[in-house]
Amino acid sequence: MAQMTVGVSLGPVVARMRALDGRLHPRDGVAVFNRVYLAVTEELERRLGDGGFPVVRTAETLAVRFAEHYLSAVDAASDDEPVPACWRPLFQYRRHPGVRPLQHALAGINAHIGHDLPVAVVATCGELDCEPRALEADFDRVGDTLVALEERIREDLMPGPDLLEVADPLTHLLGSWSLDRARDAAWSSARLLWTLRDRPDFAREVTDSLSAGVGLVGRCLLTPSGR
Repeated sequence: MAQMTVGVSLGPVVARMRALDGRLHPRDGVAVFNRVYLAVTEELERRLGDGGFPVVRTAETLAVRFAEHYLSAVDAASDDEPVPACWRPLFQYRRHPGVRPLQHALAGINAHIGHDLPVAVVATCGELDCEPRALEADFDRVGDTLVALEERIREDLMPGPDLLEVADPLTHLLGSWSLDRARDAAWSSARLLWTLRDRPDFAREVTDSLSAGVGLVGRCLLTPSGR
């Protein structure tokens, strides 16, 4: 499995996602999420360059540490190594014919926000020697970018009128998940993990439980509803 990168540039992260986009089959569930996340990361890169974040180093470090968790899960799957519990449903159901692209996209977002984001916040705080509250504004800006793209994602990937029989239960299923609620929970998880930073055994236990719980939600989001 690849090791975490040392630098704080989004360039290599974006390059890896673009390479994945060119390598994976377009209907692969991981490819669906990768396209969504690539769009988010490219938008973050653009905003970093345009002065959308007051302290570029802080925001970019958070964005890179955040992305590395997803890329590490991809590496693990490619190397036939265990995939974190939060990501396991997406990789297990990536080729299931009854799972729609929107389900794959939201299951990936669920794993990434619910588990990876709070862990990335704590890692960034340790790296920059700061408290979580110093990252809260950047955390919110990253979240705002995701929220702005969520509606477009749903519009692009939701089945059309010819699939209303599928769309009705799918709409009910996906309507039970909220990115805003997931983001709020991620911030609470980050604060909790930060308080446990000097208790690594407890922190690991909480992180593992968080990953398992997020994975359970992901499995529900991937309930087959297609043909």
